[in-house]
Amino acid sequence: MKNLLKLEELAQFLLCAMALHQFDVAWWVYVLLVLGPDIGMLGYLVDQRVGAITYNVFHHKGIAVLLLLFAVPSMAEVLLLWASDMGEVRATPPLIAGIILFGHASMDRMFGYGLKFGDNFHHTHLGWIGKGKGKVQGQEAGNAR
Repeated sequence: MKNLLKLEELAQFLLCAMALHQFDVAWWVYVLLVLGPDIGMLGYLVDQRVGAITYNVFHHKGIAVLLLLFAVPSMAEVLLLWASDMGEVRATPPLIAGIILFGHASMDRMFGYGLKFGDNFHHTHLGWIGKGKGKVQGQEAGNAR
């Protein structure tokens, strides 16, 4: 099941990359897709809790979907324009930002990185990562009661 979920995230990431290609964006937008939302990690310079909040804002797929919804006036309008070939969807900044946030979150989840808890950078909604892997609330998994 874990591999199936990773494939699903890969498909979502590739869909976002293809959307950027369709909109004929500049090369540096692809760099933003891979690295841009990680600016949220700067919150960890303040403390763990603030870092988790800022990281999660830039990595939450719900926020990306909200950006996409605000970027496109109505999905029905988009479908009608594509079907009748009378117009094209404009690559507005909110649309590009939504695609970047959604694609980046998919890429991170594909590699096992999830939304962060405020207690430890390595504690994510997908489990423990990196140095924290195998730990349960500061204890080794084998020693936990």
